[in-house]
Amino acid sequence: MSIDQSLQEKVREVAYKHALLNAIKHGGKADLKAVVSKVAAELPEARKNMKLYMDVIKNVVETVNKLGFSEQVKIVKSNWPELLEEKPQEYKKELPPLPGALEGKVVTRLAPNPDFSLHLGNARPALLNYWYAKMYNGKMILRFEDTDPRIKAPYPDTYESIKRDLAWLDVHWDEEYIQSLRLPIFYDVVRDLLKRGGAYVDLCNDKIFKTYRNQGKACPHRDKPVETQLEEFDKMLGGFYREGEAVVRVKTDLQHPDISVRDWVAFRIIDTTKTPHPVTGEKYIVWPTYNFAAAVDDHLMGVTHILRAKEHVTNTVKQKFLYDHMEWRYPETVHFGRLSLEGVVLSKSKTKKLIVEKGIESYSDPRLGTIQGLRRRGIVKETIWRLIKDVGVKGIDAKISLANLHAINRIIIDPIANRYMAVESPIPLVLKGVKDELKAMIPIHPSRKDHYTYRVSEGTRVLISESDFKLVKDKAFRLMGLANFTIKGIEEVNGKPYYVAELHSIEYDAVKKQDIPIIQWVHGDEKMEAIMLKPVGLTIEERRIFIEKRILGEKADSIIQLYRLGFARVDSISENKIVLIFAHE
Repeated sequence: MSIDQSLQEKVREVAYKHALLNAIKHGGKADLKAVVSKVAAELPEARKNMKLYMDVIKNVVETVNKLGFSEQVKIVKSNWPELLEEKPQEYKKELPPLPGALEGKVVTRLAPNPDFSLHLGNARPALLNYWYAKMYNGKMILRFEDTDPRIKAPYPDTYESIKRDLAWLDVHWDEEYIQSLRLPIFYDVVRDLLKRGGAYVDLCNDKIFKTYRNQGKACPHRDKPVETQLEEFDKMLGGFYREGEAVVRVKTDLQHPDISVRDWVAFRIIDTTKTPHPVTGEKYIVWPTYNFAAAVDDHLMGVTHILRAKEHVTNTVKQKFLYDHMEWRYPETVHFGRLSLEGVVLSKSKTKKLIVEKGIESYSDPRLGTIQGLRRRGIVKETIWRLIKDVGVKGIDAKISLANLHAINRIIIDPIANRYMAVESPIPLVLKGVKDELKAMIPIHPSRKDHYTYRVSEGTRVLISESDFKLVKDKAFRLMGLANFTIKGIEEVNGKPYYVAELHSIEYDAVKKQDIPIIQWVHGDEKMEAIMLKPVGLTIEERRIFIEKRILGEKADSIIQLYRLGFARVDSISENKIVLIFAHE
């Protein structure tokens, strides 16, 4: 059959759109089957001969998957912006109002440092800033605060991984900035600040300055003329001073009870020949501190509301001195408590230490509390949404137990997780006394009417778990969905020993009348071996199981439930190897 060239172009266009959308939804990589399904649904005229267009769709998916995540989002925004728009959500029923918020005027910002993967604690400001922007029909800014190439050095791949994590959480931003590309802007602002007398270039070494500061006294450079301050700053930019020899300080209250607030550092020198920046390399040696860059950008970007953890309260105090010097209005600020997950390390420094000590290769390791790690162990984004909405913007710290996290996740995934039988430490059985063929009807999901059917006859071989065998070896038992059996010794089948399971009865009523236990099993001819990785604290238990072969109908990232074992996420799947990550019971 010849290919309709006009229809082929339509297939290409539709596949391109859906490949991009699927890639954005799944962290930058589109799934071929999902794209084919979307094309078939949108172009019924191509559905009958879809095989003719598979190469076209496959090439489109491969092309899209080679693009960077940012480029994928940019293309969709340019061509199909309406497809990225969020459906209206009733945030006003779930979140308290923002102080001083005006409809259509709210601007929030999420400002991660790209030196680490996002974790559960970061999900709180990410979601709250996004939800509040939506609640008031405003906008949210994503701003990478990467102005410390030495102590908090950014990782080149983290910029993209953070955006993938946010996209998975369904957090969409309206504007995006990288602070390391904005240094000339910061230089202009600090020059203005120096002219206003709100800052000065300090040439004291750190020890001497702290002596003055602790005594509430001004250092000798504080009140030098503006012309001198501007000349000294230009000398800093020109490389006249080395690291530690000169800093720019914002003038504050020298008697402030918090000594860290007294004349805090706005700019310092960093030798980028030793620690080059991943974005700007060795181009700049004078770098703004967090408090200066964040405060300036909040003003220049029109941020109206800052929502951040209460650990930033002191930073708010510091930044207001800068705003006063510049005669700017400080944004409304909401400080919320710290969010922690009981039994899981969220701290950046502690996690980095664990990665070294435990040989952890990726931030997606399921032992970690990163968004990638939680996602990989089967925690869905809706669970994180519910959790963040529950803790809200309260100022007190919130400690979440794993049991609570799992309980929320269970409620959400139970209606969608297909069921499978699986056995551990398998004991082989051969079924006897089956005169007429039996049908086993195994529910794929209890809320649906669809079942998977096994046909069982005399001599059929099955596997059951060793723990179940110990429970039933001396009593009658029911193989789930099939019939009731009893163990009657051992028989050799094809040179291998099998326990003989003789048919006892078929009726399900015997289960209640005779207190017969129901156990799961796997058909000997329709089984797959799988590895299930179970995070236990800071270790991972590797468990070998046998599971129903029909699992090959699932795809990576699917959430399933193993009868009587618990929920798991499909990490990877093929005819040769299946890897599952245990989520919870």
